[in-house]
Amino acid sequence: MDDSAAIHIAVMTMIVAAKVAGPILIVSLVVGLGISLIQSVTQIQEVTLTFVPKLIAVAFVLVVTGNWMLHSLMDFTRDLFDLIPTLIGH
Repeated sequence: MDDSAAIHIAVMTMIVAAKVAGPILIVSLVVGLGISLIQSVTQIQEVTLTFVPKLIAVAFVLVVTGNWMLHSLMDFTRDLFDLIPTLIGH
C-alpha cells in the first residue's frame, strides 16, 4: 500500500464522516442557537433547558435521515472491502 492509496482512503473517510455527521450537527447547532436566543430575550438562564429540545431534534433527524446514513456507511464499507485486493497487490 503506497502513500497515495492511504491518502485516498483517509480523504474518503473524512468525506463520508462529514456527510453522515453534518445533518445532526447542523440541526443541533440551529436548535441550540434558537434556544440561546430565547433564553437571552427572556433572561431565563437554565442550563438544562437547551438539552431536551436538542435531544428531540437530534432524535427526529436520526429518524428522518438514519436510513440514508446507514446506506452511506454501508456503501463506504463495501467500497473499502472492494479496495482490499488492489491494496494487497501492490
